Amino acid sequence: MNKPVLHRDDPALVPLTGNVKVTRQDWLNAALDVLVNNGASQVKILTLADRMGVSRSSFYWYFKSRADLLDALLDHWQSRNTDALIRQSALPATTITAAVCNVFHCVLDARLFDARLDFAIRDWSRRSDKVRRVLDHSDRRRVDALAAMFARFGFPDAVVRARVLYYMQTGYDDATLAESLEERIAQVPAYLYVFTGQHPQPGEVEALAAYARAASDDE
Repeated sequence: MNKPVLHRDDPALVPLTGNVKVTRQDWLNAALDVLVNNGASQVKILTLADRMGVSRSSFYWYFKSRADLLDALLDHWQSRNTDALIRQSALPATTITAAVCNVFHCVLDARLFDARLDFAIRDWSRRSDKVRRVLDHSDRRRVDALAAMFARFGFPDAVVRARVLYYMQTGYDDATLAESLEERIAQVPAYLYVFTGQHPQPGEVEALAAYARAASDDE
């Protein structure tokens, strides 16, 4: 995650007017950056205010309390990552291998799915029962969506395959293997066969590779 650009410093956005120095999204973006890089315990109002060069009082224009901000971070994570994976799993596809390739977009495109944010939430959940409950609910939603994807193609063991795909990918990302993009792409046909028992159809891996390279160029 790159250090967030404040609204006032982004020439593509409409300039702020009056006494407004930062927006609610600025506070949220700054908090997300701290969460990912330093952990939830370091998401503090004064720290964020100092980073953005504003008074702490401006925080209360947008949030009731620090707890309100932390809840907003959880909401953002769910709408960003969980909803993205669910949307990808529900996209139309003519084969199960094409459907899994749609899900792989989340692995290959940080604009679509922020893996670093996902791990920051998982780390936070180890110290917060509330976050653990939210994470568990989100994991269930993701696995249920993947199971529905496999079920659409007639797999009787849809839930098991969904769990294998989801938790393997979670562990794979956590391992942070030193692989190039081309190395990962070269392994896709084998992974598709492992996850589905079917070989990809002509053009499916090539289309995924093209998407991955375009996403990499845009980062």
